[in-house]
Amino acid sequence: MTVKILGTGCKKCKTLESKVRELVDQNNLNVNVEKVTDIKDMLKYGIMSTPALVIDEKVKSVGVIPNDNQIIEWIKGERI
Repeated sequence: MTVKILGTGCKKCKTLESKVRELVDQNNLNVNVEKVTDIKDMLKYGIMSTPALVIDEKVKSVGVIPNDNQIIEWIKGERI
């Protein structure tokens, strides 16, 4: 499974990346976390604001930092 954080490096983008990495570690999830900063790569997902969270190529959130429970639910839901 791959989780991507799309963002150029703003505070929200950094916060989301840190949160996702922390949750993956805390929950011992076998997940590859990637940070995507290239605008052209981000536009491929059709997003208009950052940060965006993409799980296995499905956009889950845009422009917000989801709460911890929601992130874990999305990750575990995609693993079923």
